[in-house]
Amino acid sequence: MNNRYFLTSKILPGLAAALAAVTVSLTATAEPVKIRIQWSVAPAHITPLIPHAPKSIYKNYGKSYVVEPVRMRGSGPALQGIAAGELDLGGMSIQALARGVTRAKLDLKVIAQVMSGGVDGYGSSEFYAREGEINKLEDLKGKIIAVNALGSSIDAAVQAQFGKLGWKVGRDYQVVEVRFPAMLPALQSKRVDLAPLLTPFNLIAKKKGGVKFMFNMRDALGATETLQWIGKADWIKKNRAALVDFMADHIRFRTWLYDPASREEVLATLSKITKRPAKNYSSWAFTKSDNYREPNALVNVTRMQKNVDDLLSLGILKTKIKVSDYVDLSIAQEAAIRAAK
Repeated sequence: MNNRYFLTSKILPGLAAALAAVTVSLTATAEPVKIRIQWSVAPAHITPLIPHAPKSIYKNYGKSYVVEPVRMRGSGPALQGIAAGELDLGGMSIQALARGVTRAKLDLKVIAQVMSGGVDGYGSSEFYAREGEINKLEDLKGKIIAVNALGSSIDAAVQAQFGKLGWKVGRDYQVVEVRFPAMLPALQSKRVDLAPLLTPFNLIAKKKGGVKFMFNMRDALGATETLQWIGKADWIKKNRAALVDFMADHIRFRTWLYDPASREEVLATLSKITKRPAKNYSSWAFTKSDNYREPNALVNVTRMQKNVDDLLSLGILKTKIKVSDYVDLSIAQEAAIRAAK
């Protein structure tokens, strides 16, 4: 028999088939990428809802990726978690991004918008004092102000609003860290004199009475890219395919959150996660009374650059960055095309 004929017609095709089978087997048994995503409070952060969403929406969940929600108080701790390799993505502020790349010298990329505050037609986080004790901002001189975490968007809003009066933290007022659910009790018990009350806590406070609205995020900073998913550039590059799968599913998830047909299921899921009655969220969550979530999770780079420039002019940031150097829109853009099919 012709050896060359035997090799090409018998052995090589068999080897090719065997290699293909091995490749398929390895692909099928490959572990999905674990995406550890930081979150602070729901539903401002929608991350903890992801593992509980219908599998018909998260079609690739458990195949190419899984999500592990990791609860941390705010952007400052999240940045530390990213630096330490304890997180893959953080739901972080522009302030954290700027400090991460300038101070910590981390190679960071923004891949998606989480939420924006102060956008026309949508809600904005509000700050309250005790009624009858504080009548105007100037009355807060020397007082104690609550923030969820140093380096957070809330912290930036406080510095911006009091910076307009020429005040400096530590000299003209004190700042303490308080968890969002503990803000109202801290205000009522006089442990703090001003507190940010995110919805639904502001609604609860107004119903009980005894609080006075002082300002909101829009007053302090205008429209802001409040939170975005930020991670290390090398991790994002390495896991890009899984991230596109995740974002395609996540874009479908955002549609589901705002679909009137799924409203009861959304509220039930939110109630399960927060361990609070669904009725607490029915009037505002995922409506125009809530913060703004871009349907395709695309970051508004122009708005983000303005936020950086404003924080720089107020002295909150010390070094200017060109935001576009740290934003990768391609993952969300590719995912949006896939999600639309």
